[in-house]
Amino acid sequence: MATDPLPDRSSALAGGVATADGAALADGVDAAVRAMLGARSIAVVGASDRPGSFGQRLVTETLRSDPSIAVHLVNPRAGVIEGRPVVPSLDVIDGPVDLVLVGVADAAATGVMQTAADRGDRSAVVYGSLFDPADPTSMALRHQVAGIAQGAGMALCGAGCMGFVTPARGVRAVGYVERELLPVGPVALITHSGSVFSALLRTRRQLGFSVVVSAGQELVTGTADYLRYALELEETRVVGLFLETMRQPEALRVVLEQAAAQDVAVVALTVGSSQAGGAMVAAHSGALAGGDGAWEALFEATGVLRVADLDQLSDTLELFSSRHRAARARPGSGLAAVHDSGGERTLVVDVAEAIGVSFADISEATVGRLATLLDTGLRPENPLDCWGTGADTEPLFTEAVRAMAADDNVEAVALSLDFVAEYDGDESYPHAALAAAAGSDVMVAVLSNLGSALDDASVAPLRAAGIPVLEGTRSGLVALRHYLDFPDRPRRLPDVPPIDAARQSRWAERLAAGPLSADESVLLLADYNITSPASLRCTTSVDAVAAGRSIGYPVVLKTDVAGIVHRSDVGGVILSIADEAALDAAYRDLAGRLGPEVVVAEAVPAGVELSIGLVRDPHLGPVVVIGSGGVLVEVLSDRAVRLPPLDRERAVRAVATLRVAEVLAGVRGAPPVDMDAVADAVVAVSTLALELGDRIDGLDINPLSCRAEGCVALDVLVEARS
Repeated sequence: MATDPLPDRSSALAGGVATADGAALADGVDAAVRAMLGARSIAVVGASDRPGSFGQRLVTETLRSDPSIAVHLVNPRAGVIEGRPVVPSLDVIDGPVDLVLVGVADAAATGVMQTAADRGDRSAVVYGSLFDPADPTSMALRHQVAGIAQGAGMALCGAGCMGFVTPARGVRAVGYVERELLPVGPVALITHSGSVFSALLRTRRQLGFSVVVSAGQELVTGTADYLRYALELEETRVVGLFLETMRQPEALRVVLEQAAAQDVAVVALTVGSSQAGGAMVAAHSGALAGGDGAWEALFEATGVLRVADLDQLSDTLELFSSRHRAARARPGSGLAAVHDSGGERTLVVDVAEAIGVSFADISEATVGRLATLLDTGLRPENPLDCWGTGADTEPLFTEAVRAMAADDNVEAVALSLDFVAEYDGDESYPHAALAAAAGSDVMVAVLSNLGSALDDASVAPLRAAGIPVLEGTRSGLVALRHYLDFPDRPRRLPDVPPIDAARQSRWAERLAAGPLSADESVLLLADYNITSPASLRCTTSVDAVAAGRSIGYPVVLKTDVAGIVHRSDVGGVILSIADEAALDAAYRDLAGRLGPEVVVAEAVPAGVELSIGLVRDPHLGPVVVIGSGGVLVEVLSDRAVRLPPLDRERAVRAVATLRVAEVLAGVRGAPPVDMDAVADAVVAVSTLALELGDRIDGLDINPLSCRAEGCVALDVLVEARS
């Protein structure tokens, strides 16, 4: 995620509280944002009647807004367009307007914005990218436009955007022709991509929108501001986000928590990777947190549902906009699926297992009810293959879905049919879907395994009736997984625990003085109740042998030469040293290759290895990283990234997402590890992040050896903030 190079945006949000990242947390929807997205008066600057021009399209779309909205057309040549008078400049318009559409060349945008600001106009959309062809690297135009808007307290959509539509308020502020009627509905969409804006507005799906924003560069008004407005609209029940970079992170976190509190599902697709990556710090935690670790941490803390592509986004939006989602009469335990194909049923089961979708254990009563419906040879089970002789298709599938939906363990039913064109005119499947969903108090959705084979004529009545039609095996199952998981997702961060001021002050002072030695790093962990093996730092062979005698054999010898970050990478760790002679030889080897500074440590019995660390993200500050440990930590990339504070419940949930969780639970006769101790270690690192995160660039406990008897930190790297 790119670091935002533009000015502080906080002044653009009146009544807000400035935060450390330059965002503002408004008490409610900012008045300028409300004026923009719900505009009652609009000035179109750059209006044109030239066929095919941007100015003409802008006029066409704006005039399709609600007739009660006052529209003023502005062009220096004046005249008449679409039967309406055109004024030569903004200054001719009486009084300020809610929204100015800046449909002029980039070089003229600054002048238009200054005039609008001087008049007291409340908001604007800048469609151009504000690119200076004479100096491609210049940000001057963007800074000028942003500064004008901020100084006047104006909301600003763009630059480099498609604009927005607010179907719930009848506002159209786009320069590309969209369908004449934009259906009002429960979906709010905020996207950094103009192509995604157009694609979802023009999808064949019957999605209805409350507001759709192409945010562009977000010079002033950002995703958090748009989302806050969307949550004010009573129509909004689900939000889609397509985000390329993270701006206003603290404001975004607060408004995402607000969405969760209102039971509004937020579905997010993010693209691009963090510049932090492995270059942020030398600790393994930095490499693990790279990519989209910041998004993962933010979204996990606020209950946001993540998707991997546009198919998953659109399937999930359609599912959550269903009328059944609003009812949600009972939380069951899983999914039921009804199929007309044994092969496709197996496909669905395979994909469901791969992505973590659970099928409900149906009751004996449901099994008995299904048995009365099926042809000989078919098994009454979940998932269910209904297809036998093909007789009585409509009543068979209707009653099978109803039987599944009536089971108390079922929260959603997927009618997994492809709804291809039926050339004999058979409408049994659509009729069965409509009849089964009509009387159901749980989610009933169609799951097609091949979106390109869907017959629009067959599924249009289903969508019109509010039945979601999911257009792919994986994308549909991801949507259903999110639906099943949504009630149990965390909705906000827990309260910050009490800070140990004395401990914080003591270590902050020490970290400010420079890097910690190995001994000091162990003492830091001990101060946060994380156990390490007994160890002694030595610089001679005599001292090393004496340390081994004091600690007791077997011991481990590790280099402690300044500048060596990952000891194992340079052969700087020697294990299972059994006696003094072996220790003396090992010391001479390390000292000769790497230098005389070493640590002699107690050997600890083998356990399951985890890594726990913290890393400073440029957007969110300190984040906690939990993953598989050992020398393959970065290769395995098995990690969870979380925002502090973490309590025990969040710590356990985070560890449970790792692939190594099965090993922690005990495999091949090994006892399960002490999960209370694992959770305590994660919470301890979270507490350390809260108390010392502003003093540390990275901390890496790797490995944390986990056994039934508890956890021991075998190695730790601490990087004081430079």
